[in-house]
Amino acid sequence: MKYKGSPGFDHAQTPRIGVLITNLGTPEAPEKKALKPYLKQFLSDPRVVEVPRLLWWFILNVIILNVRPARSAEAYATVWEEEGSPLLLHTRDQASALQEALTQRHGDRILVDYAMRYGRPAVSNRIQAMLKAGVRKLVVIPLYPQYSGPTGGSTFDALAEDFRARRWLPDLRFVAQYHDHPGYIRALADSIKAYREAHGSADKLIFSYHGEPLRYLEEGDPYHCQCHKTTRLVAESLGLAEDDYLTTFQSRFGREEWLQPYTDETLKSLPDRGVRKVQVVCPGFSADCLETIEEIGEENREYFMDAGGEDYAYIPCLNATPAHIDFLADLAEEQLSGWLEERTDPALSARLAAEMGYVPKS
Repeated sequence: MKYKGSPGFDHAQTPRIGVLITNLGTPEAPEKKALKPYLKQFLSDPRVVEVPRLLWWFILNVIILNVRPARSAEAYATVWEEEGSPLLLHTRDQASALQEALTQRHGDRILVDYAMRYGRPAVSNRIQAMLKAGVRKLVVIPLYPQYSGPTGGSTFDALAEDFRARRWLPDLRFVAQYHDHPGYIRALADSIKAYREAHGSADKLIFSYHGEPLRYLEEGDPYHCQCHKTTRLVAESLGLAEDDYLTTFQSRFGREEWLQPYTDETLKSLPDRGVRKVQVVCPGFSADCLETIEEIGEENREYFMDAGGEDYAYIPCLNATPAHIDFLADLAEEQLSGWLEERTDPALSARLAAEMGYVPKS
């Protein structure tokens, strides 16, 4: 096996600290031909679909990839912006703002970048670019507040797969979850509070999280518990009574039972229970995307209004808001403890490298 190196490596290069934020991913265009390879990569991940591989290969390649790309392309087309998908644009903006915040705090020692677990920019490509830029210590922050195997676990798998093929590994710190971090709870609660101050409150506040199969919970995945803890902490911060809010789960796929209550079924039932005005927030998403803009903002709104609802509002994700970026900068700094205290001397590094004959190839 030939390990991946850095041809022409400069041994006098000043070491830097890297912060890589990651998200799920997006197709390159809202078109069937772009959706097919994206969905194939996504749905081929055994963390995402835990079905015997041979059986799933047949279902995926013979059935799903011949039907779903066209349907998904139609949905993506409704949210696509001139520069690209909302998730990509928000994640890019988050990385840019986080770089600015950390540069203000620590100068040019820290390099921030972003990657997608599926699609582009790929995790392996961004790691290679960061190592080439001198990153020797790396913090990876998957932007999933609540841990689950298909999200945080899969991101770690991608890192492990990349690292096992590298000649030189950076020091690594990995943030598996931050569902109850005071900074995250504060930013989320303040966002909801600000929205309600501007638009008024509702009969019920719905906390909608992405779903996953019930058996994951039964086999020890902490996602369900962490979602409920996030809800409870935010509700306490807002001073909500138990009857003022609900926790639900969206985006189920397939025929098996998923975490309940389901967001769509809940919204369909609320008007008959006297709840005519709702606001929905998605704390499991760090950036607005197809699942928040189209599924929650449009599709589920129709369910509620058709069932007799009078007012439906979606509260946007934290995206690249100042409060969210400040929190992410604080979270990164917590992971950088000990690394920031280390000092390097670029001139000394260059001199020692020259004395030892380490001259980079042009």
